[in-house]
Amino acid sequence: VQLQASGGGLVQAGGSLRLSCAASGITFSRYALGWFRQAPGKERDFVAAISANGILTGSSTTYADSVNDRFTISRDNAKNTGYLQMKTLKPDDTAVYYCAAVYSSTSSGLHRSGAYTYWGQGTQVTVSS
Repeated sequence: VQLQASGGGLVQAGGSLRLSCAASGITFSRYALGWFRQAPGKERDFVAAISANGILTGSSTTYADSVNDRFTISRDNAKNTGYLQMKTLKPDDTAVYYCAAVYSSTSSGLHRSGAYTYWGQGTQVTVSS
């Protein structure tokens, strides 16, 4: 199983970036996907999560308060890839961003890093003021 995060970079405050998380070795549609971030000297924090696709309900999303209305998480099961669209970036968003996946049919508890089985290697996002 491999999760490959990409799309990070240096951007000015107010700018946008889109992160990608390409998965291999799993039936991607059955896995919930989460994004977390870790700034230097700080703990890894939850950013956003999207549940696996339900047969009737599709997928649901949840966000940290600090990114709500600025970030959007999505998934393309045909491409085995998840995305994190980040807009109106702030210097406080500077961190290494990690994607994670867990085989789960529920949407509860996806804000907890301990809920996830697989992790990507991280991609650096730097927002300059």
